[in-house]
Amino acid sequence: MLRVRAGDETAFRALFEKHSRAIVNFAYQFVGRRDRAEELTQDVFLQVYRAGPRYEPQARFTTWLYRIARNACLNEARRPEHRFPSRSLDEQPDDGERAEIQLPDATAREGERTLAGRELEARMQEALAALPEHQRTALLLSRTEGMSYRDVAETLECSESAVKSLVFRATASMRKALAEFL
Repeated sequence: MLRVRAGDETAFRALFEKHSRAIVNFAYQFVGRRDRAEELTQDVFLQVYRAGPRYEPQARFTTWLYRIARNACLNEARRPEHRFPSRSLDEQPDDGERAEIQLPDATAREGERTLAGRELEARMQEALAALPEHQRTALLLSRTEGMSYRDVAETLECSESAVKSLVFRATASMRKALAEFL
């Protein structure tokens, strides 16, 4: 980022290539739509680019980057028209007809595993979306992105003990919501 601050365009491209995929995945956990997560990632990197001349390395670059991404995601998640839809798997489609799932072979083990995997993924998304914003952010940054508690604390602007508590509560909530799969 120091090279970006000095005006090096190739350094910015390198940062984008290195971090954009992780930011898309992080944003997806908040907004639930891949296309919107990609748009948010573009917005995040536009902010990074614009902040380049003023950048001061007070924390690790990834901490700073995820703080920008977190704020963009929280702003997006608060917009009512872009809230992540949480629908039950048993809920009927909008047209009022029940969707029928056609399995090619009722005894096909691979099909059952795929269906069970999809159900687990949908339940995980529902449980994740139901978490309070700070718990969800702490959990995603520490467990999905592999950030240390110290870096998560800097990103969330709180103490490490607060991050540990947030991750603990988020994990307990996820475990309770997914108890039937554990």
